[in-house]
Amino acid sequence: MGNIIAIVGRPNVGKSTLYNRLIGGRNAIIDDTSGVTRDRKYGLSDWNGKNFTVIDTGGFVQGSDDVFEAAIRSQVKIAIEEATALVFMVDVATGITDLDEEVANLLRRTKKPVFLVVNKVDNQGRLLEANEFWSLGFENTYFLSSLSGSGTGELLDAIAEQLDDGEPIPSEYPKFAIIGQPNVGKSSFVNALLGKDRNIVTDIAGTTRDSIHSMYNKFGKEFLLIDTAGIRRKTKVHENLEFYSVMRALRAMEEADVTMLLIDAQTGMEAQDMAIFTLAMKRNKGIVVLVNKWDLMDKETNTARDLELELKKKMAPFNDVPVVFISVLEKQRISQALDAALQVYENRNRRITTSKLNDIMQDAISRNPPPSHRGAFIKIKYITQLPTYYPAFAFFCNNPKYIKPSYKNFLENQLRKNFDFTGVPISVFFREK
Repeated sequence: MGNIIAIVGRPNVGKSTLYNRLIGGRNAIIDDTSGVTRDRKYGLSDWNGKNFTVIDTGGFVQGSDDVFEAAIRSQVKIAIEEATALVFMVDVATGITDLDEEVANLLRRTKKPVFLVVNKVDNQGRLLEANEFWSLGFENTYFLSSLSGSGTGELLDAIAEQLDDGEPIPSEYPKFAIIGQPNVGKSSFVNALLGKDRNIVTDIAGTTRDSIHSMYNKFGKEFLLIDTAGIRRKTKVHENLEFYSVMRALRAMEEADVTMLLIDAQTGMEAQDMAIFTLAMKRNKGIVVLVNKWDLMDKETNTARDLELELKKKMAPFNDVPVVFISVLEKQRISQALDAALQVYENRNRRITTSKLNDIMQDAISRNPPPSHRGAFIKIKYITQLPTYYPAFAFFCNNPKYIKPSYKNFLENQLRKNFDFTGVPISVFFREK
């Protein structure tokens, strides 16, 4: 299963600053006012060869009557339950507060790894003051400054030891994950696929995290279906549906070969859909976009074409993705959606011989060679496909560090033009010969 790290704690302790440092960007808004982080942020990071997803949660305020704080509280509880490991953040400048104690009491109940991070430890005086946080009783306690980055290396070393290698569990059958926002028709889509004749469907026992795995075997097609719709009802947690759906989608996506992203034809691809799409792309998963409830749309001659162009514009630069317009209610183009997913799975596992790769790509390179850098000519000697579980190619050349991103995009486009990698992200690496 995939690795999900959730950063939790009371408001204004520096969670978003640490999140930005871990993912290497400035995606989360930072402000001294508590409660700035309301929408969830999901980013990818890696350390010591381990890949993981980082989640920046909102500030935790126990027992607050404020609607916004109550929503954050529910999101933190979901993160505690769904994450692989938790980073509990506190602030040395204010010391241990009642809110810190409340969060600590929640975290002590989990059996998952908890890393207590004392933030803003940026001088010798604060280093001495930080020792009081040992009284919270967490063995994995780290003193750092998320603003300057000091101490984050030791924290990441410890987190990486708790994570798996991030590669999916091999299976003889393709694994498809059904993901999407609430009420887009995931449950109906699964029911339409499996049907009422349950004797050809076998539930696989023992799957982790309560994901429902069903074996599909109809019409000559065989694959494992990972269902994120209605997987588990939490009676004790009034979850934030949007956040919960993303957490479940992350779990299912990490295990799958191909993600089938359902969106509502009436609302189009929204910000949350784009967040999941981007994570699937960065995780090198195959992607198929299914536009559901197509029967409810007022259609003209080019409605489907125009909507597909609009969707692909949003997905750019990776817009080589199959888009299938379906109606689960009317069972329109359900089989076409499965065909698209199986084709993407085949594309993701496509292997190209080195000789064929060099014959075609060297011809394209000779017609459009890489631009020189300060008089230094770049010559690509040969190309080979790497032995990864997704399409990745190494271009061996004399000056790999001088190759511009635009030329890298050109090479990827040539690979897509000459070989069918529809629906699959491609990784291109340059190595010195």
